[in-house]
Amino acid sequence: MNPEAGGVADTGSISVIVCAFSDERWDDLVAAITSIRGQDLPPSEIVLVIDHNEGLRVRAAALFDGVIVVSNTGRQGLSDARNTGLGVARGDIIAFLDDDAVADRGWLAALASAYASAPNVIGVGGAALPAWDARRPSWFPEEFDWVVGCSYRGLPTTLSPIRNFLGCNMSFRREAFDVVGGFHTDVGRVGDRPVGGEETELCIRVSQQAPSSLLLYQPAARVSHRVPAARAGWSYFRRRCYAEGVSKAVVARLVGTQHGLASERRHAFVTLPRAAFGYLADGLRLRSTAGFGRAAAVVAGLGITSLGYAAGRVRGQVDASPRQAVEPGS
Repeated sequence: MNPEAGGVADTGSISVIVCAFSDERWDDLVAAITSIRGQDLPPSEIVLVIDHNEGLRVRAAALFDGVIVVSNTGRQGLSDARNTGLGVARGDIIAFLDDDAVADRGWLAALASAYASAPNVIGVGGAALPAWDARRPSWFPEEFDWVVGCSYRGLPTTLSPIRNFLGCNMSFRREAFDVVGGFHTDVGRVGDRPVGGEETELCIRVSQQAPSSLLLYQPAARVSHRVPAARAGWSYFRRRCYAEGVSKAVVARLVGTQHGLASERRHAFVTLPRAAFGYLADGLRLRSTAGFGRAAAVVAGLGITSLGYAAGRVRGQVDASPRQAVEPGS
């Protein structure tokens, strides 16, 4: 079987977990659930975790017939919401889709085919394409699409090993959570606060505790991730870069700097300088303000992220004791 051809493999049952917290994203949530129900490879179950919003839970339970709708039993935030879902889901493979993402029809089939590519594959993540509510800003460089939760230039373009997945489109064999427990509750988004890192920390923990296992990036497993107009401005770009730096400091403290910053170093010292010079050359050659804007955004984004990382290191707010990791369903 060619793993990139989207063929379906006998990988066992697949549970899909979606976490939601806001009534304002109701239409997005409906679109996400609808896309899961329309998969070429249907999931064995859909688990929807509502994060401390009883009204939304009641509304969802009334509409989504056949979907397991539960409330987050832990602390408010994405990490414990996912841990709650892990305590409910029964599939051999656990896939995660954000409530503001829409999966291609072949999403689960593409994930499943990647699991069939090698016997030691313990997790597969996919690509997230930005679905801009407004037009993409001309100054916004693709190398920073992670700012809006999407795949960015610098990621592999074919089925490849990877350190960590994008949180909106990832999956793991159930035994991964038997090995490492759940998502660490000291990292991860709470409401609209633009911080994260919980999926990165989890992936690194899986690789550290199951070193013979393999995490794969499958770009053929695609989802569209909505980007509201409010996230298309410089203010959000700046805040998100700073928050990412802080998050990286926390992750590095939990899993070690060598693992916590391995991918970031290559991106910062290879991909971004090459991009900045390329955009600057475009600006000079084509007399393009967009080229100059992208070059400036690359430099500013790297600087602001680095500043956030330095601030996070100085603050030292998180005790990195492994006993803080939350067991699924606890």
